[in-house]
Amino acid sequence: MCLKIYIIAVLQLALFWLITGCIKQSENPGNIAPRNNDTPMHDTSHTGNFSWLALGDSYTIGESVSAAERFPAQTIALLTGDTISFSDPEYIAVTGWTTQNLLDGIIQKNPQSSFDVVSLLIGVNDQYQHFDTAGYRTRFTACLEKAIELAGNKERVFVLSIPDYSVTPFAQQMDRAQISKEIDEFNMINKAVTLSYNISYTDITPLTREAENDNTLIALDGLHPSGKEYAKWAALLAPQIQKILQ
Repeated sequence: MCLKIYIIAVLQLALFWLITGCIKQSENPGNIAPRNNDTPMHDTSHTGNFSWLALGDSYTIGESVSAAERFPAQTIALLTGDTISFSDPEYIAVTGWTTQNLLDGIIQKNPQSSFDVVSLLIGVNDQYQHFDTAGYRTRFTACLEKAIELAGNKERVFVLSIPDYSVTPFAQQMDRAQISKEIDEFNMINKAVTLSYNISYTDITPLTREAENDNTLIALDGLHPSGKEYAKWAALLAPQIQKILQ
């Protein structure tokens, strides 16, 4: 009788350990590691390459220079190092675009992801086509708001002023003084709008006027900046962007 009771007790104990082991195993199926409550579910650190979306016209796409000489590419080259790396910049920019063309282009391309850096340089063709400044203000503001939306953070938006093409061979037979005056008027608008949003504004216009006495700053087409000129823009932009990314 005692032996029978002993055998039953041993069997019950074995069954208990078998069930307990199955339950513990089911709590951590497969090779999934148990969650550490001290570890966030979403890693907010930036472990991959930074992204750059460049919005604009011929000055952004780098008409008449190589892709590596465009100002976004040259800025990235200055920034890239041990702690910062970028994917190739993406562009929504076409030679001849006005602010309205850019707005339409953004809608058509419809970028789905946010970008770590968004640059905006637009307006020379509004001036060249004699669009009124009031309309430019409205459309530029819309472009800036799109840039903020695409960056997801206004601190990651960088606006550049409109270059002055009056000093180029292209404008040799034009009223250069009037062109320069109108460029200043359009830049007063885009600067005021940009600063009202507390967004970074880089005035590259004085640099472009240096081409009047240095034709190496002008591309072979006689109108657009050369890679050497774009390098000067990059030198101004890089420190500003570096502060945001580090």
